Amino acid sequence: MAHVSYLLRVYLEDRPGSLGLLAVQLGSVGADILSLEVVERGEGYAVDDLVVDIAPGSLPDGLITAAEKLKGVRVDSIRPYTGLLDTHRELELVDQVATADRNRLQVLVDNAPRVLRVSWAMVITSAGGGVLQLFGSSGAPETPLTRADWLPIDTARALDGTAEWVPATWQDHDTRLAAAPLGTGEKAILLGRIGGPDFRPSEVARLGYLAGIVSTVLRAEG
Repeated sequence: MAHVSYLLRVYLEDRPGSLGLLAVQLGSVGADILSLEVVERGEGYAVDDLVVDIAPGSLPDGLITAAEKLKGVRVDSIRPYTGLLDTHRELELVDQVATADRNRLQVLVDNAPRVLRVSWAMVITSAGGGVLQLFGSSGAPETPLTRADWLPIDTARALDGTAEWVPATWQDHDTRLAAAPLGTGEKAILLGRIGGPDFRPSEVARLGYLAGIVSTVLRAEG
């Protein structure tokens, strides 16, 4: 049986050796760290995403227990991870969009979940007093979005997943949401992360940078 990978988001004290101790703790329960990305760093703390491989039949709860045995470590979320491991995700996606022959925004939403580690992505726009979904990734909700009170949008931001405009089925799945403008802001890329974790400010900033670069590429290419 193949090993199973999980995406573990942890808060830990930002001090020398803390990451090494965490690796030892995870290794003690048979886990291998396949990749690590610093999501956010603040005064005295860091938020890291770790892709961790465990043996078939092992329980992911064991990862949480092992990690939180360390002082100053808290597991924010854990979820199965099937994405590709790469180190220059945003640049690769911009290149894919720029070199696509057609349906460039479809290329964007198809790859954004892997790049930004979310469940799904879609491009929407205001239309006739409602919302029109222009493009959607695999896994995008079947329940259509009929309202988006935040359109037009002028800057990337996290959205309230419990607001009235959010479909009930999205809320039932505890979907965390973030969006960024594409072009003038009448069109936007909307991201959903089912079951959390919340979008960190640094993740929202990365979404904004990515959407801004893609918008510039699309304008330049006409």
